[in-house]
Order: sequence, then C-alpha cells, then structure tokens
Amino acid sequence: MRVQRVFTSTLALLALAGCATQRTPQEPERPAAEVKAQIVQLLPATTKDRQGWAADIYAAFAAQKLSPTTQNLCSVLAVTEQESTFQSDPAVPGLGKIARDEIDRRAAKVHIPGLLVSAALQVRSPTGKSYSERLSAARSEKELSAIFDDFIGMVPLGQTLFGGFNPVHTGGPMQVSIAFAEQHGQDYPYAVDGSVRREVFSRRGGMYFGIAHLLGYPVSYREPLYRFADFNAGWYASRNAAFQNAVSRASGIRLAVDGDLISHGSIMPGSTELATRTLGKSLGLRNPTIRSQLEKGDSLDFEQTELYEKVFALAERAEGKALPRALLPGIVLQSPKITRKLTTAWFAKRVDERYQRCMKRAGS
Repeated sequence: MRVQRVFTSTLALLALAGCATQRTPQEPERPAAEVKAQIVQLLPATTKDRQGWAADIYAAFAAQKLSPTTQNLCSVLAVTEQESTFQSDPAVPGLGKIARDEIDRRAAKVHIPGLLVSAALQVRSPTGKSYSERLSAARSEKELSAIFDDFIGMVPLGQTLFGGFNPVHTGGPMQVSIAFAEQHGQDYPYAVDGSVRREVFSRRGGMYFGIAHLLGYPVSYREPLYRFADFNAGWYASRNAAFQNAVSRASGIRLAVDGDLISHGSIMPGSTELATRTLGKSLGLRNPTIRSQLEKGDSLDFEQTELYEKVFALAERAEGKALPRALLPGIVLQSPKITRKLTTAWFAKRVDERYQRCMKRAGS
C-alpha cells in the first residue's frame, strides 16, 4: 500500500474492464552462493520456493551493483513480507466488486447509463468469456491489468471510460509502481516478456524494480525506517518532511509534512514554497532562488543547498535545539482496498518491525 500508487486511481485501475548509500563497491564482494544461502536463511519460515526467491533477489542486487549486506537484505525482505507475504502476484479480496464499482463510478461521471455499461461488459473477450465474467473472477492486479488491456481495445466504452490509461498502477511481490519500472527499465537484465508492465507482475521483475525503488538512491538516513517511508511516499519524502517541519518552526506557518516541496507540473507556488518565501529576507534568498533550490528536493543534492542549510539554522535558533533531518511523512493512505485509517507512518513502522525480526534471525 503506498500513497504513490494512487490506489484510488489504482483501483480506478483495478476498475477496469544506518543505511546511507547502499552502493558500496569498496566492500569485499561476497560469493553468490554465500549471499543466496543467507537469503534462504533470512526468509520467513513459511516462504515457499526459498531457493527461487533467493536467486531472483540475488540477481537484482548483482545487476544493480547494490551491496547485499544483512541490513539491505532484511530491508528488502521486510518490505516484501509486508506487501505480499512473498507472493509473486498477491490476491486482493473482493477485487472484482471493487473494480466493477469503480467502473460504475467512472461511467456515472461521464453520464453513461448503467445499462450500457452492463451491456459492454457482456461482450465476449479473447478468452471466450465475457468481460463481466472475467471481472467477477479477477483475484489479482495482474489479472485485472490483463482484462483492462483487452477491454480498452475491443469495447467502445473501454476507450470512453479509460482512454489510453491503464488504471493498475502497482504490482508484483513488492507492489512497486509500474510507472517507476517503466522509467527505470533501460538496464533491466532480463529479456522483456511483452512489456515492462508484464515484467512487474513476475517475481523476477517485481523484485528487481522493487529493490531499485527501495535501495537504488543515496540517502543520509541513519535508520532504514525512513527508507521504508520513502518506499511508500516517494524518494526523499522523509527528508523533505523534516525540511517542511523546519520551515514551519521558523515561519510560524503550519504545514502538512507530506514531503512535497513544490507543486509538480505547475509554476504556481504551493504551501511549502509560499511559507519558505516568507523567510526570504532572513535567509538572504530571492524567490527564484528559493524555487530553484526546492526543485532539487528529489535528490540528495538538496541537502547541500544554501536554502536547506539556512532554513535549518534559522529554525534551530528559533527553537533553541537541534531539529531532526528525517521525519515520517504525515500521509493518510487512500484506496478502495483500505477499510481503516492507515498512514505512511503506519506502513513504515510495520515494515520496520519485520526488519527488526529479520535482523534477529541473522543474529545482528
């Protein structure tokens, strides 16, 4: 479950028809057999095909030149256990109904009568079954994505309801974003089976891209907890949430600590940028400079900017104490699949509990 999955949309989808930089090449390279044996030992006792999981996880680390330390391995295993309990294509309870409800919602939004929707779903698909039958039987996002791909091309209402947009946004054992996988597929080490989207729903592809999303960027976090939060909310969300907290303390303006420093896709300033601008005189920075440096919020370089350093200095003088450089983002998870109030902090803490158990199994 991760906000970034845009689960609301995702089920629109479903709808359908100390771990700083993990790349440490200076460390002695461990033999493949040793790493795989450790993965097998660290996997939860109920995991099936342990050798297969170990092979795919090791291959992802090796292809991306990530260091297979115990901490890194346990981080990956903890996220995978939380997201899928080590199922390549995890089932989603009530998925067919969730998907049909979303189709009906979209139809109503564009003023398409329910009878026409029902008629469209009775069209026979390439499998010989109607789309309605396949939809009712769908148990996983992989199945739903395949139904959608068929539906949009063969049924007139498919294009009207969904355009060229496949609403299934996440998949695989780590529930990684398909958009992320498509953006980072250039170095994928396997022959692609049809499309990167399809690869995400496989164990090898889901683990490769999930590991890339979790470990494939440098951070200054001292605890893996914040990587877990970033996995749910987006790269550097925890670091950026701490910056928003500092801006709020320095300016007296209350801000949501959601990790979003600018309004992406818009030249208009968002709430964080506007609050930071009120500090411009104290910081000695003009609005264009503030904007350009906030735009570095999706990289480690942001921490080296004049804006970052001066905001924390100003806030800490005002508070009379040091402020944290990482905070769990205050994001409520939204999805038709979620029936209770869950947050990014909840997700990160649950994963961290699994991580701690893994580290105990490792004797660390």
